[in-house]
Amino acid sequence: MDSSQGDTAMGKLTIVTPPSMVTPKNLSFTLINLDDTQKTIFTDSLNELFPQNEITVFDSDPTILRALQDRLDLQVVTGVGSHPDVLRKAGAEDADMLIAVTNSDESNMLACQVAYSLFKTPTKIARVRSEQYIIYQEQLYKQQDIPVDHIIAPEQLVTKAIKRLIDYPGALQVVEFAEGKASLVAVKAYYGGLLVGHALSALKDHMPNVETRVAAIYRRGRPIRPLGTTVIEADDEVFFIAATKHIRAVMSELQKLESSYKRIMIAGGGLIGAGLAKKLEHNHNVKLIEYSPERAKYLSANLDKTIVFSGDASDPELLSEENIEQVDAFIAVTNDDEANIMSAMLAKRMGAQKAMVLIQRSAYVDLVQGGEIDIAFSPQQATISALLTHVRRGDIVNVYSLRRGAAEAIEAIAHGDENTSKVVGKQIGDIKLPPGTTIGAIVRDDQVIIAHSDTKIEANDHVILFLVDKKYINDVEKLFQPSAFFFG
Repeated sequence: MDSSQGDTAMGKLTIVTPPSMVTPKNLSFTLINLDDTQKTIFTDSLNELFPQNEITVFDSDPTILRALQDRLDLQVVTGVGSHPDVLRKAGAEDADMLIAVTNSDESNMLACQVAYSLFKTPTKIARVRSEQYIIYQEQLYKQQDIPVDHIIAPEQLVTKAIKRLIDYPGALQVVEFAEGKASLVAVKAYYGGLLVGHALSALKDHMPNVETRVAAIYRRGRPIRPLGTTVIEADDEVFFIAATKHIRAVMSELQKLESSYKRIMIAGGGLIGAGLAKKLEHNHNVKLIEYSPERAKYLSANLDKTIVFSGDASDPELLSEENIEQVDAFIAVTNDDEANIMSAMLAKRMGAQKAMVLIQRSAYVDLVQGGEIDIAFSPQQATISALLTHVRRGDIVNVYSLRRGAAEAIEAIAHGDENTSKVVGKQIGDIKLPPGTTIGAIVRDDQVIIAHSDTKIEANDHVILFLVDKKYINDVEKLFQPSAFFFG
């Protein structure tokens, strides 16, 4: 049992909680140390996450700070983020959280060290890009060594997200819960899918041995509540939850199941492109196009089976020579949005089966996805998801931002008992969920239980929820916070 004190609008409050819930969530200051091309992504993410909190951004470039201050409601401080005096000036003595996201892993870790040593900042988050630091994170990131509470690696998150899309051809988004035991998948319903034109209740007849739950349906961009009588229409975007081993079977009900991708072409050999090639090259035929000859040479020496080319991914002659018409998936992941879009559109027109692009500007995602470009993904959404996991109250172990930030999927652990918890010991039908919120599944030990109204939640269950409207997230968090009398 831990006891923590925090200031609220009503005065001093003493909270008794299990250790996993001590992290302060009522932020007075969020400090960010920015010095790279991802400035807009991180500041927009934080402004969206903490609209009710004071946010201080510091950077060595005053021009950047002025631009951010003009666009967002932020406090700004000019200076190097790891310097003690700069941190003090920014309000580190009263800060609840420091987020260090420069382009230098070492600078980020040092900022966290200074914040901990001098100001005892409770929560410290660092962007870490180097695979070496990530591999050894359990040994490195301890309070007595390098006091970083959580690391965020957007490039790695994006790489994993793309890898999941390759594993499940036809999916628009795939997110995993409970260490991969359950998955939430978004697919577009097409003519030819067995369920298209039929009510959701027909799923049970079609797949008597497979349990699944449709968490949400988006029709022409608007959410509709899925009921047993709801008829699936072509072009519906359907989110369903099932045990990961059943995902492809459920997908076959909504669209004609696509063949596994075998031939992959990647445009861009940065951290994402190289990481993706490394993950795919042993089970797929992978070609990678990198513009820089030096980088191409490096990748060629460090990848095992990937064929690396030095050239322009938007060069039709190069694409033609490398048989683009035989490519199952063309994936553009350079750091230039326009280059990604143009090369992907060209590849698709020249015969590539699927075109996927990385888009830094999240506003572009809806503009390009669904036409010649099949899937657009944004590192901003991956970043938001990672930050959400660390700042939500209650024992929230996974949070995913969906539908370009409009919706959320959450994995929460139910703590307490019937006397101290609002959910433990109760049937799902008796729980007062916020509007647009559904419980899709429960993971109990190694068992994935698809949620029904009479399903009873037990202590330590991993509960997977889908929120159509993220404005109700605070209500969901409160549901999973045991009372102060819980001594877990």
